Amino acid sequence: MTAIASSESETRIAVHHDPPSFDEVYAAHYADLTVQLYAYFGDRQEAHDVVQEAFYRALVRWNTVAGYDDPVAWIRRVAWNLAVSRWRRARTALSFVRRQARIEPQSDGPGPERVALVAALGALPDNHRRAMVLHYMGDMPVAEIAQREGVAIGTVKSWLSRGRAALAVELAGGAR
Repeated sequence: MTAIASSESETRIAVHHDPPSFDEVYAAHYADLTVQLYAYFGDRQEAHDVVQEAFYRALVRWNTVAGYDDPVAWIRRVAWNLAVSRWRRARTALSFVRRQARIEPQSDGPGPERVALVAALGALPDNHRRAMVLHYMGDMPVAEIAQREGVAIGTVKSWLSRGRAALAVELAGGAR
């Protein structure tokens, strides 16, 4: 409270310098700060993020920030500092990306033989297909496949034999 004294008569005028509440400052200035930073970033979501972060930092220090002559100026400065930091990080990342090789190694897609083999394997019963893939592509011995599948070794041999016969038919054009 500030007292103003006049000569002879003691006239007191009470002027309160209560700091504004966080909610009041947020409600009054959030949108304006967001618009300013949106103009800087050109990205509305980035502007919202930066302003939210600045207000969060003010909130956790509100007892101190509220005592400043202009708490909004502190929040604005924090928001701008965050914006500049993000912009610098983005610029650094873009610079890194630009220094990378522009030509990515490309591999040829599967040839017609592979496409035909995958299609033919797809036509086999599940157990025959699994045995064929594990044995011929996974280099797994028949005994290990039998143990994995919980069947006799002879069953796996039968699956492999039938699978080879079915694949021969499928790969020859499907004529039986």
